Amino acid sequence: MEKTTDVLLLTMNSSDKQETVCIFGTGDFGQSLGLEMLQCGYSIVFGSRNPRMSRLLPNGAEVLSYSAAAQKSDIIIIAIHREHYNFLTELTEVLNGKILVDVSNNLKIKQYPESNAEYLAQLVPGAHVVKAFNTVSAWALQSRALDASRQVFVCGNDSKAKQRVMDIVRSLGLTPLDKGSLMAANEIENYPLQLFPMWKFPFYLSAVLCVFFFFYCVIREVIYPYVYEKKDRTFRLAISIPNRVFPIAALTLLALVYLPGVIAAILQLYRGTKYRRFPDWLDHWMLCRKQLGLIALGFAFLHVLYTLVIPIRYYVRWTSTNRTIAQAIAKKESPFSTSTAWLRDSYVALGMLGFFLFVLLGITSLPSVSNMVNWREFRFVQSKLGYLTLILCTAHTLVYGGKRFLSPSSLVWYLPSAYVIALIIPCTVLVIKFILILPCIDKTLTRIRKGWERNPKFSESALNGKTDI
Repeated sequence: MEKTTDVLLLTMNSSDKQETVCIFGTGDFGQSLGLEMLQCGYSIVFGSRNPRMSRLLPNGAEVLSYSAAAQKSDIIIIAIHREHYNFLTELTEVLNGKILVDVSNNLKIKQYPESNAEYLAQLVPGAHVVKAFNTVSAWALQSRALDASRQVFVCGNDSKAKQRVMDIVRSLGLTPLDKGSLMAANEIENYPLQLFPMWKFPFYLSAVLCVFFFFYCVIREVIYPYVYEKKDRTFRLAISIPNRVFPIAALTLLALVYLPGVIAAILQLYRGTKYRRFPDWLDHWMLCRKQLGLIALGFAFLHVLYTLVIPIRYYVRWTSTNRTIAQAIAKKESPFSTSTAWLRDSYVALGMLGFFLFVLLGITSLPSVSNMVNWREFRFVQSKLGYLTLILCTAHTLVYGGKRFLSPSSLVWYLPSAYVIALIIPCTVLVIKFILILPCIDKTLTRIRKGWERNPKFSESALNGKTDI
């Protein structure tokens, strides 16, 4: 009983004891990180060139010279710029065996031949250098707006030193991610400098699609009437033409989300194995599918908004009023067409259903939602409902064309309507997907994805860099 009491007392005393952390640098990031750590129960000692001149530091923190501050703790956070690291060579004896946490970033990618953390390890070879906290900004620490930057990449050559740093990261309410040895520091330092790395290809592709279809529609709906009929239709540039471009871009991008999966399936069938890497361009394309889908959803939203303003447009109201007046004067009325009513209602219904499923796909792709469903549920939504969305949106476009689909009267300078071109990729994806789900093909594809190989010896030799003669 006495031994149990002693153990409890020792545990209480060890938990009550504050861990001291030293921070070299009294700039914005050093102050913000120090304040956050103070609030989490750490004892903070700042190291500064001029301890007496340092102000605006968190209450409860101690400010000493670099040498004196380093002796207070075995974990030292280096919150200074790389160009000021040279003074650390004078403290090699004091820093020997201590954990140095490099939090610095550069101004541009590949600014130096080695990473800042590796350079720090060269200056102080006796210390255990760990890279961390460079993906968190001072503003995020001050405002506690860490929703977008809660993940902290950590790397280092000493596993115990990394574990100590990751414990600090967790105590601050952040999520550490071990990236391995200090060789990964270069990648970690480049990460904050990249501007939407996974969004570049989707953005460029979307821009190319929009520019192409915009000028395509301008040729058909603005330039052609002016050349042959001397009519000024430039007012269509504001709403009419964008309202054609947005749905075309949305449908095309949605089809491009599922096209790489179809290509990957064809490659696996052709190779007879799943153990060979896809081409780099296909890998990158598959990694960008989420971004392509979200941009497509944005274009679909714009299409809905532009469609809602159609009744209040001056041109639409003017045309409707003139048609009504002309019929009244001529004492004629347009006969009701049941087939036309079916086409219009079907067109609108397919569009609403497709847009609803489109929004559902976008919601389930959000991390806060996708983390709440299991893998099978997520795959069902993104794959099964995704293809259903593509079918509905493609049918929406087909019904929109109605009887005018591929009609010679719709050609302008031998150019078909823009929506006809927009149907090429979606219809191609759906036709190939239909072929792939045929039992005779789907059975083989399923076996391949479960590990079956058509020629195991060839696959093994290919992996070893050899070929059979």
